[in-house]
Amino acid sequence: MKKYLHIFCAAVGLSVISCSINEENIRTDETSVKVPELAGDAVAGELLVKFDPQVSDILDRIMPATKSGGPATRSGIVTVDDVLDLVGTYQVERVFPKNTRTESATRESGLHLWYVVRFSDEFRLEDVAKRLSSLGEVQQVELNRIMKRSRKEKAVPFVPGKVMTKAGVSHFDDPLMYYQWDMINDGNLFAVNDKGETVGKSIAGADVQVEEAWKKCTGDPSIIVAVLDEGVDFTHPDLKPNMWTNPGEQGNYGGKEDLDGNGYSGDTHGYNFVRNTGIITTNDIADTGHGSHVAGVIAAQNNNGIGIGSIAGGTPDKPGVKIMSCQIFSGDIETSALAQVRAVKYAADNGAVILQCSWGYISGAANGYVWGGQGYTSDEMWMEYSPIEKVTFDYFIHNAGSPNGVLDGGIAIFAAGNENAPMACYPGKYGDYVSVASTAADWTPSTFTNYGAGTTICAPGGDQNYYWDFTDAEAGYKRGERGSILSTVPPHVAESGYGYMEGTSMACPHVSGVVALGLSYAAQLRKHFTADEFKELLYSSVTPASDIEKTWPSRKVYRDFATEIENVPESMQLSLYRGQMGAGQVNASRLLDAIEGAGSAMKFPNLYIAVGGSVDVNPSIYFAEGAGDFNVVIADKTVAESSYDSDSGKLRLKGLKAGMTKASISAGGVTQEFVITVRTSTGDYGWL
Repeated sequence: MKKYLHIFCAAVGLSVISCSINEENIRTDETSVKVPELAGDAVAGELLVKFDPQVSDILDRIMPATKSGGPATRSGIVTVDDVLDLVGTYQVERVFPKNTRTESATRESGLHLWYVVRFSDEFRLEDVAKRLSSLGEVQQVELNRIMKRSRKEKAVPFVPGKVMTKAGVSHFDDPLMYYQWDMINDGNLFAVNDKGETVGKSIAGADVQVEEAWKKCTGDPSIIVAVLDEGVDFTHPDLKPNMWTNPGEQGNYGGKEDLDGNGYSGDTHGYNFVRNTGIITTNDIADTGHGSHVAGVIAAQNNNGIGIGSIAGGTPDKPGVKIMSCQIFSGDIETSALAQVRAVKYAADNGAVILQCSWGYISGAANGYVWGGQGYTSDEMWMEYSPIEKVTFDYFIHNAGSPNGVLDGGIAIFAAGNENAPMACYPGKYGDYVSVASTAADWTPSTFTNYGAGTTICAPGGDQNYYWDFTDAEAGYKRGERGSILSTVPPHVAESGYGYMEGTSMACPHVSGVVALGLSYAAQLRKHFTADEFKELLYSSVTPASDIEKTWPSRKVYRDFATEIENVPESMQLSLYRGQMGAGQVNASRLLDAIEGAGSAMKFPNLYIAVGGSVDVNPSIYFAEGAGDFNVVIADKTVAESSYDSDSGKLRLKGLKAGMTKASISAGGVTQEFVITVRTSTGDYGWL
């Protein structure tokens, strides 16, 4: 959806701290931590603080060692508590609650040193930040910035019988696929003016080229996509089959117990980071359906006789990729940087390898008058004022996936932004992430899309300002939905369960879906990639920008769109976009072809197990489909033992005593060797 998220700029004026503190432990040299500027709205009475590693042991002793990571009323650091005593009652809480399986990775990345400090909102953030920043025990202080959606339009409902002309063809038996030109575009979508005159039409093939790709793969449930957005309607009949289910929290949806020790209670299908509960919400009066719409593009189930098709949703007999709902928006409740970064780390720690992020700050090149300010203009600026975002995305990129799985690392995919600005918005503009611009059904840029610096790829995002519907003789031609993207929405948004949206927010999930489909095919071929290798394949397999631009008319493309301030039609200068829409348009067919000749063979992992503990592994992941029964040979049977459950397809390795032993697993005439290490205490046990 257009301009889905940005930061408003405002001054925060709270009363000044007038008391003095002991100055002995205050930095006075130029190494002092820079005090964050109040460049945007921030949560009153909260700061995000990174402590020095030297005080880590103190924090560990004082902070509650609960799985929920609850708050403490003292930090245990004398100088810090002296400062906070000035603001009355306060709480200190780990930003990232302890996850028993990933705590060592959390500590290696330094994320365990980030805390939320809460105090009375009577005191000025700037003054408290200044005091804390001057302490030697504090490395960084950041505002907990409020993340606001600047537009809140709900999806335009799909009304059966209203749309007169089909926009494409259907590969499966999903009845609404005919209206999904973004999946299969046959050139049958017309652009008309308000006089009913044809002024353009869609171009056959201006889609994501998924039809040929489906002949090889339609998705795989081992691939998990984390949707950071509004909540995803996990009861929707087209989404329910492909919703991720936390195996450690089944039967505990929204419960108060943290059954799997990951730091979050009742997180059966993901987590609501806005309301701090495992209950995913989609039915607030102010919810737009955005999260469900995004999810449907990626993984609505195909060939089930209902609704739409999707890029990687599989079929009833061959399930597709899984959607993890990481809810960071909910109705009119203001979300924050805290919710965002917790969602990112949660995704990495719980199996997601793709971050679907249809949000971002306003582009630093946007028209400040129209958009009420500008966002970050450089990597340095973003990292300086949002350091916790950077380190958390780094954590995802380096810790998602597995060195022995399909993908080593994670891929973060962002919408480029909708301000029609010549620079993508942050965080997506940062070079480590994929940033997606939007195209219309004739391959030309959408009227709203950001482009230029930081844009790495483009995909269908729709443009209702160009394509019009013919409804009936009395209504005539009206601005229509057919040029937008049709997908799943909750029933309170559309009775049919389907609706239209547009924006780089819609282009983004097309890339997430194609990446998920590609990784599914890699899993099918038992191939392994690093995240960087796979991103390179993604960019090299596009429909090249030069090929797309050849289809653009030499004249201007006139579209009846208006600025946010004045309802004045403008015209697109296509010359501005040439060479500025990334490498080209995402192409599923070419990506799957490229995967066949790339990557390395997946290998059965080395295993680390606690004494008396066990690890369950699905061995079929590492052997060709239909390889047959698995035979495990352990050299030293006093160190570990194995058992195989043919019903679940899981191999269980149990640690008997501390030590190390060689082992092998065979199936279908293929043998792979691995090492089992059994430790008294493994911390994060599993495979490496």
